[in-house]
Amino acid sequence: MEQFDESFGTAVSSFEQQLHQDLHQFLLSMKEVDERLPECPDVEEKWEPIAKAYIPDGIREFQDFPSVSLGWVMYIGMAVAKMWDLEWEIYSKIEDLYAFMRNKRGYDCMDEYIREEVLLLSGNDYTALEKLVGECASRVYNVLRHQNIEPGTKEAFHAYVSCLHQLYLFGAAMQLNRMGYHMTKQKVGC
Repeated sequence: MEQFDESFGTAVSSFEQQLHQDLHQFLLSMKEVDERLPECPDVEEKWEPIAKAYIPDGIREFQDFPSVSLGWVMYIGMAVAKMWDLEWEIYSKIEDLYAFMRNKRGYDCMDEYIREEVLLLSGNDYTALEKLVGECASRVYNVLRHQNIEPGTKEAFHAYVSCLHQLYLFGAAMQLNRMGYHMTKQKVGC
């Protein structure tokens, strides 16, 4: 069994890398991220507790609404990045950031809450982000479906978590980019 887990770990790593590359190229073409993605350890450290809290809700929704189950995590990544930029001293102390966001309007309306009250979007920006997140979630779901993983298995669970992880990270990267954080080469010298 140990050997299986090791080879499975490699497969998941490869799968997650495939998701990463696909999302990165897509979002780069949309000018939503830079070639080099921003690094924000504070936001990345929140991934594990957010994932543990989110997964029960996400899995429940996945069968009937896979794009919602996947896309909501991208919004969460964006919200955490925005919170980091605004008042991290306050938000970093909230024990369950996912529940904090979900409980504002409920799971079904969490996307609207984040777009309206966290990201402060309206009009075309509100609609454009909804479309972009939907496209990212659909892309990830399409890659996941083509993995031929048997539903309900350990492999399916790990693949789902890999999808959530990449969407969270790219949500954060998009928001950091939108707020002006860019990882670009600096010219050295006078």
